[in-house]
Amino acid sequence: MTTSHKAKPAFKPDWAFLLRRPAHLLAFGFGSGLAPKAPGTWGTLVAYPLFALCLAAGMSATVIAVLCLPLFVLGVWACQVTGDALGVHDYGGIVWDEVVAMLLVLAFAPATPLGWLIAFALFRFFDIIKPWPIGWFDRRVHGGLGVMLDDVIAALFAMAVQAVLAKWY
Repeated sequence: MTTSHKAKPAFKPDWAFLLRRPAHLLAFGFGSGLAPKAPGTWGTLVAYPLFALCLAAGMSATVIAVLCLPLFVLGVWACQVTGDALGVHDYGGIVWDEVVAMLLVLAFAPATPLGWLIAFALFRFFDIIKPWPIGWFDRRVHGGLGVMLDDVIAALFAMAVQAVLAKWY
């Protein structure tokens, strides 16, 4: 069993670690989780080019939202494998949870630059502050599922606020 996300890993993850297993590369958001400061924010930003690629491929917002379900399941696996390898349940560099959650938020955001900026701000706010029940799940559900679950709940909070605010922008 891995330790809490406050613990330090047995070693500092680097590109060699990420390239050892596809799960590590995915869990670290294709390397964005290696950022020395604010890896969760960098991971959240990875969702934007992925969202743009999905739109360019002709996917609708609904299809992108549905795609988040298998990406969530894949994330449970990748985050579990990576957390186990690091010996830390939710290491800060594990950011696939932010990527998937932000993709979900973007799928429901107004398709404008302002809408996408507000989506980012709302998601980061709820992901960082972790009001109830987000913080409750973050503290009590461990492993890959716990890593992914609290961010999806933060995404739901962001989407709810975004839906209310969308009437004004």
